[in-house]
Amino acid sequence: MRKILTFAPLLFVFSVTSSCDTLNAAVNNAGGGIYNPAQTATTPSTLEMISGLKQALEVGTDKSASQLSAVNGFFGNAAIKLLFPPEAQKAENTLRKLGFNKLCDDVVLSLNRAAEDAAGKAKPIFVSAIKQMTIQDVTNILLGGSKDAATQYFKRVTTSQLTAEFQPVIHNSLSKVGATRYYSQLATTYNKIPLTFNKLNPDLDSYVTQKAIDGLFYRIALEELSIRTNLSARTTPLLQKVFGYVQRKTS
Repeated sequence: MRKILTFAPLLFVFSVTSSCDTLNAAVNNAGGGIYNPAQTATTPSTLEMISGLKQALEVGTDKSASQLSAVNGFFGNAAIKLLFPPEAQKAENTLRKLGFNKLCDDVVLSLNRAAEDAAGKAKPIFVSAIKQMTIQDVTNILLGGSKDAATQYFKRVTTSQLTAEFQPVIHNSLSKVGATRYYSQLATTYNKIPLTFNKLNPDLDSYVTQKAIDGLFYRIALEELSIRTNLSARTTPLLQKVFGYVQRKTS
């Protein structure tokens, strides 16, 4: 019942705006008039709930993209480090046994450098997704009970756009950092080995794009979990108030 009361004032705003209005537009139109009658020193108003969520998501996505786009953002993180594509791992093992360790190492480093090169392109996509949130999205993310609700929201609304944005960047990056050349050399070397029947496809674009996106969402999920459960991650009074309230309501 309290969940309904918390967001009831904003529901009125949506009833008088067009169905395609975004959360951002609704808040701007309503201004300071949005008020939760149950507001106290520890219970945030509806506007505070919205502002707190947006602030948390902006900080979390920006931090994630910045960290992953830095040198060794992927390569230095064992949880998301790009390795050989599954279909090429047998080839990697064979080539390493034949003494091609440096070539294999160069491929792995280049894959990660390409992912790092693309990660920074995610920032404006996430900013747009945050602005397009609806009141239902806010309710689900804050009070739905899931520890990764925001991450799931981003997966749902940004994956196709991230893929479209990342693919050309990945393609150029793979060429720039030498991954295309190294992997092509590796594939050629492996395919020439006698009795090799499963030839390698030297196309890496789709594989690296998907792994880069997976790594980005993995990092965002960690940021989301931290702000939901870790007091020190709530770095502003607004975040402390909003997520302290959310933690009490959902724990």
